[in-house]
Amino acid sequence: MGLPQSVVITEVGPRDGLQNESLFVATDKKIEWINRLSDAGFRHIEVSSFVHPKWIPQLADAVEVFHGIKRAKGVVYSALVPNERGLERAFEARVDAVSIFMSASESHNQKNINKSIRETYPVLRPVVESAKAAGLPVRGYVSTVFGCPYEGNVDVNQVLSVVDSLLDMGVDELSLGDTIGVAVPTQVTELIARLSKEVPLSRIALHFHDTYGMAMANVWAGLLAGIERFDGSLGGLGGCPYAPGASGNVATDDLLYLFQKLGVETGVNREQALLAAAWFEQNVGRTLPSHAMSVLRGQ
Repeated sequence: MGLPQSVVITEVGPRDGLQNESLFVATDKKIEWINRLSDAGFRHIEVSSFVHPKWIPQLADAVEVFHGIKRAKGVVYSALVPNERGLERAFEARVDAVSIFMSASESHNQKNINKSIRETYPVLRPVVESAKAAGLPVRGYVSTVFGCPYEGNVDVNQVLSVVDSLLDMGVDELSLGDTIGVAVPTQVTELIARLSKEVPLSRIALHFHDTYGMAMANVWAGLLAGIERFDGSLGGLGGCPYAPGASGNVATDDLLYLFQKLGVETGVNREQALLAAAWFEQNVGRTLPSHAMSVLRGQ
């Protein structure tokens, strides 16, 4: 079937997983959780966000979290950065990599960033340029790639236009997000086929949410199409404050089960990852929705 020998998982739970949680998770708990992720073998961990605390109160302690974690050798600790002010704080926190973000649909971009797509580019370009000048890799998130909560279907050509603009800025990697979890495998296959004509697939990651239970099927479609980078949130935490009805991210622990059974290497110790998820569940009072955690609980 042409499966890859290995894949790269970016663990986004500490940022994307937590940003929609209403109950504040204590800073020391976040630090301990990230340390456990490092110990489990994750090599790409999105630690937090430098969006203004007014918009994402859950991540207001980003600098403190970065200063508190134990930095394991070979692990990239990244953060979401919305603008140049956020980048200043990211530099203060000594991030290893920067992620910028925007949407493929106008309405979601307005809700999420309070700007049109065209108005967003001049804000992001100096962030990319300054981060690259400092020697930091930059990832570009594109939200609502397969559907928008306000507009419905999103035209593939609009997605490609945003992708081209971000690549022109100099981003190293693109993470394409099914923000509201509406995609089905045929859409994934079609999009990747179009992208492959313009972008090396080694620079593309897929970021699925599981609103309709399609996330794992979409990961499978991505694998078969040649994608080797995927985002996941341990336990299936997640959601988007500006995407009504969006459920959690595809669960990293479910991804690890799939890849292990397929013989695809991840570099992550699945048992330790499950223990990290169980620890988080016990310490923050949040029942995690992943299938793997249900099995662990005997449900």
